[in-house]
Amino acid sequence: MDDAVGEEGVGRRPMKIGYFSSKGAGFVGAVFGERVFNLSKAASRTGKPVLSDLTSLLRQERFDSALFAELYNREKDRQECWHRLEDLSFLPLLRPGKIICLGLNYAEHAREGNRPVPEEPIYFEKAVTSIIAHDQPVVYPPHLGRIDPEIELAFVIGKRARAVKEAEARAYIAGYTILNDMTARDLQQKDIGNRNPWYRSKSLDTFCPVGPWIVTADEIGPQEALMIKLCVNGKVRQNSSTRYLVFNVPTLLCRISELITLEPGDIISTGTPEGIAPIYPGDVMEAEIEKIGILRNIVREL
Repeated sequence: MDDAVGEEGVGRRPMKIGYFSSKGAGFVGAVFGERVFNLSKAASRTGKPVLSDLTSLLRQERFDSALFAELYNREKDRQECWHRLEDLSFLPLLRPGKIICLGLNYAEHAREGNRPVPEEPIYFEKAVTSIIAHDQPVVYPPHLGRIDPEIELAFVIGKRARAVKEAEARAYIAGYTILNDMTARDLQQKDIGNRNPWYRSKSLDTFCPVGPWIVTADEIGPQEALMIKLCVNGKVRQNSSTRYLVFNVPTLLCRISELITLEPGDIISTGTPEGIAPIYPGDVMEAEIEKIGILRNIVREL
């Protein structure tokens, strides 16, 4: 058993649930320091329903800290359920039905773009096919000009949500993760100038790194202020706190679900703070959010 877990087990630290590959086989795992506990294998040993991947787990509304803790407590002493994190590959966390993102949801980011702070949330979508995992490369198409990374706190819907009240928001959130909202900035500006949507500039293949895992919702409050920081090649680009969100998580869940039914596994990304700047092939992006971790991706030319 991993020494980082200790005698108190799961309850000592935020539960981080990821989707990994070991020797070509995907599994759902709980991360403890530098070790990963194989929840899929533990479920198969205990006769629980199969935990094949996070997408199906969420759509069945079975993404549940109590289930994870039960599996861990029953099988934690079995060495075959443990992996070293360095021996694993990360797989894309989810294939959600929707990725809904927020524009200009930090006042300083709106100001740096000479845009007014919005009075109502600004929504746009990214294509589901743009999702990649931690440590997978973002592909840079040079003919598109400037490309910008944008670090964002994202939350994952845990059960069907329609007309949710702000006070009830926590019950509908499965957990939190990091999303890097890659943007083809020149293409976006062209579309804005032509009064067209932003969809294509946000949805290129590999333009939605998500991860490295999901931290369960019982570990982070929906209005908690979290440090949020993006480094490129070790230098800080964006450095802020989610306390500065114009529309916080409960408000976003309420406003969006008034108009759009949200399904388990859908991702809502809350917007990026100020400090945007371009990246280039060879750059290493490290998107860090307090209590979640670091989402790292290198930029590779097409």
